[in-house]
Parts: sequence; structure tokens; C-alpha cells
Amino acid sequence: MQETDVCSGVDWATMIVAQTSDAIIATDRGGVIRVWNAGAERLFGHRQSEMLGGSLDVIIPETLRKAHWIGFDRAVVSGQMKYSGEVMTTRSMHKDGRKLYIDMSFNLLRDASDQVVGVLAIARDCTARYEAERAMRMRLRELEAPKA
Repeated sequence: MQETDVCSGVDWATMIVAQTSDAIIATDRGGVIRVWNAGAERLFGHRQSEMLGGSLDVIIPETLRKAHWIGFDRAVVSGQMKYSGEVMTTRSMHKDGRKLYIDMSFNLLRDASDQVVGVLAIARDCTARYEAERAMRMRLRELEAPKA
């Protein structure tokens, strides 16, 4: 059987971003959301139409916003990111008000001349795992505590 070129004209990057289960979010240098995929819709509860052109503040807990934006601005200006490519667990918020714990990785987005044009974040929900680990740590502390 001879294969035909069914992939001709396929925009692989767009297809991958649209169909992956992970949240993919990209912002420009000013922090304005330019990409918000279906995975981000599922994770955070906000529709793409609500988020494009908007701010990340709706998914960043208020207590973390100042530190987030300081780090964001520093990375965009310096061209270096402290946690680039690393996966870190952080807090976030769902549209319905639920507290989330998410595993997130960040990278700077650069154009053909190596200038920073934005920031990419990829995230997935780890709330259940985080809460189970926290419960185990608490139970371990109880078991190791001196008996009175």
C-alpha cells in the first residue's frame, strides 16, 4: 500500500498547542495573553475568548502577584529567567474560586534576532498529588513527635 502525503499543509505547531492536554499560555513582553489553549481552559476554567488580550492576574493569587510581576519584568528585560525550563509547583486559582496547585515550566520566547518577545508557560494540575503529599508529611510529623 502506498502512503499519500496527508500531512501536506498541516500546521503542526498550531495543532499541537490546540490539542495537548497541558495548559499552554503565552504572553507578550507586557504580560498580555496572546495564547490560551484548550488545556488552559480546562485547568483554569476561563474560556480563550475571555483571556486573550487580558492579564494573568485572574489566575495568580493576589498574595503572589507582586512577586510574579517583578520576576516577569526582570526576565523580559534581562533576557534571563531564573527557573527557565524547570518544572516548579506553584499556587493558582480556578475561575470558580478553587485554589489550585500546578506544576509549571517557563521559557522566554525569542524572535529570529534573539530578542525577547514574550513568555511561555506550560502547566498541569497537581492539586491532588500536592494535597496527598502534604497529608503524608503531616502524618509523619505526628508519628515522629515525642509522646507526652
